[in-house]
Amino acid sequence: MPKCFCSLACLLACLLACSRIAPCFAVQIVTWHSSSHSSRNKMSAAQEQLDEELQKYKDMFTLTPETLVRITDRFVETLEKGLHKDGQTVPMLPAYVFGWPTGDEKGSYLALDLGGTNLRVCHVTLKGKGEFDVTQTKFRLTDEQKQCEGQELFDFCADCLNTFIKDHFGGRDGEVHLEEDIALGFTFSYPMEQERIDHGKLVRWTKGFGNPNTEGNNVADMFKKSLEKYEVPIKMTSLINDTTGTLIASNYVRPDTRIACIFGTGCNAAYMEHIKNIPKIAHHKLPEDEDMAINCEYGAFDSFEHKHMADIRTKYDEYIDLHSNKPHEQAYEKMIAGLYLGEIFRLVMCDLVDEGVLFLGQNTYKIEKPNVFDTAFLSLIESDPTDELLTVTGLFAHFFGLETTIEERKFFKQLAELIGTRAARLSSCGIAAIVRKMGYQEKGCEVGADGSLYSKYPRE
Repeated sequence: MPKCFCSLACLLACLLACSRIAPCFAVQIVTWHSSSHSSRNKMSAAQEQLDEELQKYKDMFTLTPETLVRITDRFVETLEKGLHKDGQTVPMLPAYVFGWPTGDEKGSYLALDLGGTNLRVCHVTLKGKGEFDVTQTKFRLTDEQKQCEGQELFDFCADCLNTFIKDHFGGRDGEVHLEEDIALGFTFSYPMEQERIDHGKLVRWTKGFGNPNTEGNNVADMFKKSLEKYEVPIKMTSLINDTTGTLIASNYVRPDTRIACIFGTGCNAAYMEHIKNIPKIAHHKLPEDEDMAINCEYGAFDSFEHKHMADIRTKYDEYIDLHSNKPHEQAYEKMIAGLYLGEIFRLVMCDLVDEGVLFLGQNTYKIEKPNVFDTAFLSLIESDPTDELLTVTGLFAHFFGLETTIEERKFFKQLAELIGTRAARLSSCGIAAIVRKMGYQEKGCEVGADGSLYSKYPRE
């Protein structure tokens, strides 16, 4: 079994700066709705009524320490099941990346990162001593591209890669002149079963993707076919999940890193597991004293039966789950990831509009559109530094044509904090489960993190 750093193509894919922005959504349904309750002439709800509503949502979204401990306990059990047997809800996918980098690796590599919002192409130069340079170009993924035929999606990836190569390595004659072959690492941010470092069978799409004729297929072969179609002068040498990439890249820079997480459009974690503790791959007869990276895909925690978090799932979580393109899947992810937090906030607003609490006398049809309230808006609301919350004023006026009172704006800020804090606390359960499973409580360890939610959402 080849080590991942024989070619270092795996490492280049790890050094991607995956700062994905919160997603934008196309309009699906236009519903004309105007708030017209008995207090229509009032432009804001009474402060007392907003206080009552706020207390209701505090009770709904606040998680106790006891609840978090219980969820973490069940998380540990779920991770163990995934290591012992294939086909589990949290699959614990072996990445066939062995051991840690030394930090002294050097070389020039290309990386392609297919994330939940953008396609990123990078040229990475490893300089040793944990240092590197990255040149990158980002291509926005449309909603149509997330649902088109699978091969067409990889054609788009290959076309973007070809454009990047021509722009950065092309001569005046338009031809690409490479002094030496440059290896390509493909970061594929979706659950895949791997038998080797350059192979990956897509288990299922997540993050709102649904490209047909892709699940169950080897995405490495599909991408290689697209590379041949566009005559891209590059050889793909590794296929790696973005979380595994973050794990190795973080360790390259900070050697005490033992766990890595992605908090962006979706959520996931990876860590290095002892091979002797992965019974489901015992038939490969790998050295038991070595370690292998595990791509947890733990955004699927509590999916299907919903028995681990049933007591904290709200009606808004249920609605988002049932109206997603993958009902009952990725249950944990749908409560904490960037694709969904803005929609939770919007659904709460819609309830309060129907109850005659918000936006009285105004036409609210714009906030009735599913997924129109980006998680980026929550970040803006929470981080508004002004006493009058003028950023919130501008946000609702510009995007939704709605006037807000100071009482409403203060309510929105506190609601955003409740939703964001619940997501953060739930996110900690997955990390704590890995820490406990690996016995890092006493010695401690560093956790690498990446993704738009981590990098752009307020942390205070």
